[in-house]
Amino acid sequence: MIHLLPLLLVFLPLVPALISFALPDRMAVWRDAINISFALIKLAVVGFLLLAAREGVITEWRYEFLPGHDFILRLDSIALLFITLSAFLWLIATVYSIAYFGRGPHLARFFGFFNLCVLAATGVAMSGTTITFFLFYELLTLATWPLVVHKGDEKSLRAGRIYLIYTLAGSAAFLAGIVWLKSLVGTIEFTAPPDLSGIPRLELTLIFILCIGGLGVKAALIPFHGWLPEAMAAPAPVSALLHAVAVVKAGAFGIVRMIYDVYGIDTVSELGLGTPLAVLAGATILYGSFRAVMQTDIKKRLAYSTVSQVSYIILGASLIGPFAIIGALVHLVHQGIMKITLFMCAGALDNRMGIKSVADLDGAGRAMPVTMAAFSIGALGMIGVPPTAGFISKWHLGLGGLQSDAPWVIAVLAGSSLLNALYFLPLLYRAWLLPPSAKLASVRELDGAWNRMLILPAAITALATLAAGAFATFPFSPLSWAKLIAESGYLK
Repeated sequence: MIHLLPLLLVFLPLVPALISFALPDRMAVWRDAINISFALIKLAVVGFLLLAAREGVITEWRYEFLPGHDFILRLDSIALLFITLSAFLWLIATVYSIAYFGRGPHLARFFGFFNLCVLAATGVAMSGTTITFFLFYELLTLATWPLVVHKGDEKSLRAGRIYLIYTLAGSAAFLAGIVWLKSLVGTIEFTAPPDLSGIPRLELTLIFILCIGGLGVKAALIPFHGWLPEAMAAPAPVSALLHAVAVVKAGAFGIVRMIYDVYGIDTVSELGLGTPLAVLAGATILYGSFRAVMQTDIKKRLAYSTVSQVSYIILGASLIGPFAIIGALVHLVHQGIMKITLFMCAGALDNRMGIKSVADLDGAGRAMPVTMAAFSIGALGMIGVPPTAGFISKWHLGLGGLQSDAPWVIAVLAGSSLLNALYFLPLLYRAWLLPPSAKLASVRELDGAWNRMLILPAAITALATLAAGAFATFPFSPLSWAKLIAESGYLK
């Protein structure tokens, strides 16, 4: 029966999705309980699979849905890394969303598509072929669009249009690339790179550009990043989901798969494709950080921070070295934990006190100390201050740059960290060291069950940010798991 676990893991969120769509608003308590229960079930299943995978067990489920085309779900170690992140953050984001929206309108629709988004992200992680990956990749686009336009106002609808234009164009490029490659080598499974030796270099290079360009839209590589800041018109729970575990991570994860499981590091090196991609990622890191400094809206500042931070993953993957890929894989997890913390805190500040811009933050630390403490930990992690998770990521990426004869990576990391400090530290200064207004001084942060439920998720992920850094060498830590992935296949 263990071979059915991949199928269960992917489609488990379909149950709360269908129930959420069906239940009327007067049964919101039942809807909330069902969503939390299934998130807990998935987390328990992932915990069991972590133990099995640590022993080298890889499970697979396949079905021939068209002649010569298998629908494959495979639970390998890198898939499990992504799924563990998504399962943990699914539970966190579910609790946060329930508290954030309360008993607002259209929540049946919200939680239905929210669960479909989790299903698609899990499918992306567990896809065993390029075609299976594309199917879930597109489902992710369609499932997240209703979340982006959830508010239904003109700003949200405009953001939704921009989101679709960018992501569908990217998907078209990615599909063209994988179909072109499949016509040359047949079905491509994510087990070992196919033999590409008989294909002309120019043809392989063009296919690589199509695929990376298409995936780079969701990963917010410049110049394809424009949709991401616009998507901040969505509610805070949606922003947290998009930036931490769903859309941007699917793009970055797909790029890792293309380099290591489709082309293979030998072919990428031989074609000279790794260095240009690393340079593009480095430029995105600095560009996103620079644009973040210029933003006065808190969520927009966090959005450009995401543009920068996700490219750390692409930078590490494209350098093709032991420390670099470990840094990339561990940042896949670390960035998700840190960024969801920041967005949940930003949402709580808006929800409780109407704070949207940097100028409104004066004294927020005194009014909402738990929220701002969590925000501070997330911000310091993004800067890379030890012992946070962000320091572990940047340390390995820096070593990876030196190991791969790319010392310029150190300058990119140092410049980005400086810019990170420039756009985060003023927020912390205002929140902790300036006096609050009379309105903020009257706020009682933990007054009432709903408010405690709103703050608790960010406090948990902030502690996880510290734990991932302080206990990085422990078994089952993100760093230990990233090393296991690298040693078991990605460095061979």
